[in-house]
Amino acid sequence: MNDITTRLSVISPQGATFRPAPAIEVCGLCTRLDGAVLHDHLDLVIYPEEIVGLVGASGSGKSILLRTLLGLIPPEAGEVRIFGTDIAGASEETKRISADWGVVFQEGALFSSLTVRENVAVALRQHLALPDHLLDEIADLKIALAELPPEAAIQYPAELSGGMRKRAALARALALDPKLLLLDEPTAGLDPVVAARLDELILRLQSTLGITILFITHDLDSMHRVCGRVAVLADKRIVAVDTPAALARSSHPWVHAYFHGPRAEAAAEAARRFRQQGTAADYDSRTAR
Repeated sequence: MNDITTRLSVISPQGATFRPAPAIEVCGLCTRLDGAVLHDHLDLVIYPEEIVGLVGASGSGKSILLRTLLGLIPPEAGEVRIFGTDIAGASEETKRISADWGVVFQEGALFSSLTVRENVAVALRQHLALPDHLLDEIADLKIALAELPPEAAIQYPAELSGGMRKRAALARALALDPKLLLLDEPTAGLDPVVAARLDELILRLQSTLGITILFITHDLDSMHRVCGRVAVLADKRIVAVDTPAALARSSHPWVHAYFHGPRAEAAAEAARRFRQQGTAADYDSRTAR
């Protein structure tokens, strides 16, 4: 995993230290749904090529924040900027910038009546004026990029395993070569070995493609394996953003409870071994023992 200090600051030729323009910038976000306040002056900044985790208790508003970032839920107050563009306005610029992000929803949200290839091609058909055979070729490339076998292209979601459905959803999210990936619980419902392999794929894609990733999760193993920084959503706002190791020293009650204890310590140790040995195959052999 890349050094987080290198990602967040750059030394100019004149010797000054500066940070790149944020990929995601949320300022003073207030969100209300069905009369309930979910976010109260929430702030969050994510820089290009980071993998930032988002954790919080059930019902804390993680998925609602994702939908707000996508412009699906209008905020009551505050600003949401993606690559510098305020996504609250229904402008042509906002529509254009939306092609720069890909989304994997918690349940995959694949169209059950379409094959994997057809699912991946949906966004391609909306944005690219290309003949069908070229759209199919691009879709097949994305399927291969998600490390699915070629025969998966003509299968329907119901014919796939849980892990393969997650990869199919990832292939669809990669269809338009996005600069930003928003992943909502990508490893939910997967066994530890399949989850580790998916984490490894996400790390490889980020390193190869240079994309920015917001990784919403409740999975301590995945969080430690994948995320350079983690944002903690509690008390209706982001109460801390830091490396998992730094968050383990937090005095905030929820953060302390989440990052301490036998389960959290075991996940941190497993992630250290995962990074040292480097492959899901190694993880397979360790869990088998």
